[in-house]
Amino acid sequence: MIQAVIFDWAGTMIDYGCFAPLAAFMEAFKHKGVEITVEEAREPMGLLKREHIAAICAMERVAGAWEEKHGKRPDHADIDELYADFEARLFSVLANHAKPVPGAVQLVNRLREQGMKIGSTTGYTTDMMHVIVPKAKEHGYEPDTLVTPDEVPAGRPFPWMCYTNAMRLGVYPMWRIVKVGDTLSDIQEGRNAGAWTVGVIKGSSELGMTEEEVHACDTDVLSRKMTDVRDRFLHAGAHFVIETIGELEEVIAEINERMRQGERP
Repeated sequence: MIQAVIFDWAGTMIDYGCFAPLAAFMEAFKHKGVEITVEEAREPMGLLKREHIAAICAMERVAGAWEEKHGKRPDHADIDELYADFEARLFSVLANHAKPVPGAVQLVNRLREQGMKIGSTTGYTTDMMHVIVPKAKEHGYEPDTLVTPDEVPAGRPFPWMCYTNAMRLGVYPMWRIVKVGDTLSDIQEGRNAGAWTVGVIKGSSELGMTEEEVHACDTDVLSRKMTDVRDRFLHAGAHFVIETIGELEEVIAEINERMRQGERP
């Protein structure tokens, strides 16, 4: 039986649409005279934030625009400056983006009633989570464990945060754990750890829409967008993809049945 679930934070359990870091990334690049798109800002979402900025800088279009503006491609010093600017901007808004997504708190309560432990990983640093954790707790969300990428040798897609969660939760083997997230790096992290992996669409960075935008969106348009996200999750190796976080219980029930028949992730 599944003994633990490791959740991502922003875009999965809090901050519907994962908007806290988005504007900070875009404004940091704009301040340096290089405009990046929403799609470019979101593509590496889930990575440690400095690595996220490095990944944006490595994009051919962005690197070319940077060279046109500054006479060279972005180097380590440029990434450091971008990160310092980004971090200051992010800290100014983090506390406003700790509200749980609809159904998240209720789901965790139900899972705990069934005896499951709740872990968590993130692309945020420890200092960033010092802002988010107490705010999320005020809203009723508090996992049993939290591991940040600066606590381990490397963040996503490496499995170290999941392994550390497993040790702290006292759960082994890894196939008794479900990893849930809203980015492709979440899925890769879970797969690399040997856990069952689940991608969640609504509220995700991959979908990139506010709750209001989802409700107001034309049904056919939203369906196409969600299908695209589902396909990306599956291509990244997700074992399951759900529309909303509240559907996770049904997936866990199916995983438990598959494990009874000897299946492993």
